[in-house]
Amino acid sequence: MTEQTLASRLLDVIEHDILPLTTRGVSLGNKVFGAAILRKSDFSLVIAETNNELENPLWHGEVHTLKRFYELGQKPATKDLIFLSTHEPCTMCMSAITWAGFDNFYSFFSHEDSRDAFAIPHDLKILKEVFGLEPGGYRRSNAFWNSYFIADLVEAADEPAKTKLREQTSRIKAVYNRLSNSYQSGKSDNNIPLN
Repeated sequence: MTEQTLASRLLDVIEHDILPLTTRGVSLGNKVFGAAILRKSDFSLVIAETNNELENPLWHGEVHTLKRFYELGQKPATKDLIFLSTHEPCTMCMSAITWAGFDNFYSFFSHEDSRDAFAIPHDLKILKEVFGLEPGGYRRSNAFWNSYFIADLVEAADEPAKTKLREQTSRIKAVYNRLSNSYQSGKSDNNIPLN
């Protein structure tokens, strides 16, 4: 399967599997972050989840997805899987992905997007204050995993697929913009420590 096929599949999972869960989660007062796990062999979905910080402040989208993955009875080995994150994982989530044994993760939005477009600056503040790193200062390719941005896969696609993928990207971003506005307008009513 090609990178173009992978880009299309990852966008489909965000739009059709993660976003409905996130829409419900945001309506309850959770943040906009979600994740999914897919098989490398055929890009089929294993599990999708969203942020559940109202239940536990550690249940970021990625960590909550890993929790639910490990609650499955039979599950594939992580070396055979793709980890998809709607937003570039924070340091806690990157560590969880690493400890779970994934050799990859793909992100739709960047840390800077979380700060600038979503008004959730905590990831970059923790990177700077705890680890002394600037945005993007961690190694995207290292002994544990390689990380990728879906936008790079989209831009590498051939026409007319690139146009279709860009349109889907715009649709997804518009939904996240609405969800972010909803979260921001109600966040003072929740008990999430870093909201």
